[in-house]
Parts: sequence; structure tokens; C-alpha cells
Amino acid sequence: MGKLVINEWVKLFQRAGTLVMFGIVILMVLGVGAFLKYDEIQNPPLENPNWKQELTTQLEGDRAALQETGQNNANLKMFYERQIAIKEYQIENDLAPETGYNVWSFIGENMGAIGFIGVFTIIIAAGMVSSEFSWGTIKLLLIRPIHRSKILLSKYITVVLFGVMMLTVLYVVSAAVGLALFGTPKEALPHLAVVNGEVVERSLFLNLIGEYLLTSIDVLMLATMAFMISAVFRNSSLAIGLSLFLMFMGGTITMLLAARYEWAKYILFANTNLAVYFDGIPPVEGMTLTFSVTMLLLYFALFQLLAFFVFAKRDVAA
Repeated sequence: MGKLVINEWVKLFQRAGTLVMFGIVILMVLGVGAFLKYDEIQNPPLENPNWKQELTTQLEGDRAALQETGQNNANLKMFYERQIAIKEYQIENDLAPETGYNVWSFIGENMGAIGFIGVFTIIIAAGMVSSEFSWGTIKLLLIRPIHRSKILLSKYITVVLFGVMMLTVLYVVSAAVGLALFGTPKEALPHLAVVNGEVVERSLFLNLIGEYLLTSIDVLMLATMAFMISAVFRNSSLAIGLSLFLMFMGGTITMLLAARYEWAKYILFANTNLAVYFDGIPPVEGMTLTFSVTMLLLYFALFQLLAFFVFAKRDVAA
């Protein structure tokens, strides 16, 4: 298996497009850093001595919104309760909001680039099997005395490793650029989250790693679906098109359905954002972490079963 994965990894990086993808991610981080640094130079951040008064004013607005709309919507109620609890905790513990950027806030800013990593991973996953058929090289693979399932598994492992590597590059480059341009904060402020109705302090470093990993679950599931479509239909265009459409529109469509129908919780995209169970609000009232993990495992198993079953039975003689 190890040799098969290495072989797929070598083939992947022999393509110029693979290196271009990594280059785009690095250039994006550098571009964001340059823009934010320029803006910081033009508009130097200033300490706000009246931050408590401003938070108090915001608290009054949140409490009013909770009374007006929160009582009729369970998710809005949870949202405003969280906002109120965090702001009250900041005032009571003299935790002023950050002004300006530092290495941690810069890493957080670049979390949006995970979407581009998702696009690149989907492209790689969609072409991993279908390209072998279109190039005619699939016969060279299958005539070897290796079970088909091992060949397909090695390709899927390569897709996952590619996504993990891109995610690691994004985090490491963001940390390096953020440290070089903005440095570390004067005071190590914690990340505030609400757990079981109580405000807790978390390490910014560990919280950012957790957010990156949890955010990438959506990428993993879509890449797995693209890989399955590639294996079943041998069509990379279909796999890329459908997966990208669901990546950009699936969450929005799911949220619209979740606002009206409880059964929306069974949709894949209602469960991919596990971060809501650690620092947020689930899309449908009553959803739990265990439920979402179970649904993700079921979808994952379905995608893999379809991919491996069809690939094992397909006739490639023609």
C-alpha cells in the first residue's frame, strides 16, 4: 500500500498544476498580509479607553433584540444569549477587545482561504480516477497483481494527504507571515467561548488549530463525494461541477430549509460545521455533536461504498 501511495504522490506532483495550487495559496497569504500591513501603517490602531461603555451599549442592544426576536426563534435566542454572556464576561474581567492585528488574528483572517483549498482538493479528487480512464492508463494499473480496492484506496489516501498538506502550508505560512509583519500580542488574550451556558477561556493557538481542522471537515466530505463521482461516472467535469456547486450553495440552501423544516438536519451540509457545537449554534434546534458525527459517518460510508463497489465491478476492457 505504501508504494502505491508514493506512486500516486509522485504522479500528482509531476503535474505543474499541483505546484501552482500551492503557489496560489502562499501568494494569497502574502497578499492579505501586505494589504493589512499597509492599512495598519495608514491607519494605526489606537487604544480605546471607552471600550467598556461601548460594550455596555452593545449589551443593551443585544438584550433588546433578545426580547424582541429571540423569544420566537430558538437559534436567535441562543445567539444573543452567547453574545450577552461573552460581553458581560469581558466587562467583569477587564478583557478589552483587541485593536490592530497580531499573529493569531492574522491566522484567523486567513481561514477564509480554506475555501480555495477545498476547490483545489475537489479538483484533485475529481481527476484522480477519471483521468486514468481518459488517458487510458487505467489498464496499466489493473493488469498488475494488486487488488482494485487497494489501487482505489491509495488514490483516496493521496487526496486526503494533499488536502492535509495544503491546510498545513496555509497555517504555517500564515503564522510565519503574521509573526513577521504583526508580531505577537502585548498580552496573551484568550479566546472566549460559551460551553453549557458558561463562558470559558481557551488558548488562541489551540483554538485556531481546532477551527482549521473543524472547518476542513466540509472540504473532506466534498472531496470524498467528488472522488466517488469520479470513480462511478468516470467524469471529472461532472464531479468538479457538482461538488463546487454544493460547496458554494449547499450551506445556504440547507440553512433556508432548516429555518422551516426539521428534516433538514439530515442533509449533509447541516452537519459538516462541527464548530457550532464548541462555539456556536446548530442550524436546527435539538441537534447534537453525536448526531452530526453519526450523519457524517453515514454519508462517508455511502460515498466510499459506491466508489469501491462500482470501481471493483467496472469492465475496463473496452
